[in-house]
Amino acid sequence: MILHSVFLRKECILPHSVEPRQESISDNWAIVGELTATEFDRMIRHAGWHFMCLRSPYSRTGVGQTREEAIHQALNRALKGLANRFNAAELEMIQVSRFPLFHVATVTLQPRHIQRECSLLAAEDAHMRMA
Repeated sequence: MILHSVFLRKECILPHSVEPRQESISDNWAIVGELTATEFDRMIRHAGWHFMCLRSPYSRTGVGQTREEAIHQALNRALKGLANRFNAAELEMIQVSRFPLFHVATVTLQPRHIQRECSLLAAEDAHMRMA
């Protein structure tokens, strides 16, 4: 996992021309393989869709016996805490502190949303018509 990795909710709908390799990391989330958020944004925009940042980044912490366990726990907590209205996230930062018997990791995510429409109102109207 690298900084600016992209995570997608399992039910995230992508343009037909965008089919990135994805690796499942939990029941509801997958990581987009080998693409940074900038590269993924280019692909989405090239297809005529939008990869939007909708609010400020937020962080969650995790504890583990190893660095990897702590990061995994922090990432899972951060993804679970992401509001349902967001279908994607970007990894902004990972900080790990080491203590004698454990590690503490803080993961910072930027909530993102992928959609065809360029405005949130248009997206809400389309969602209401489908319901």
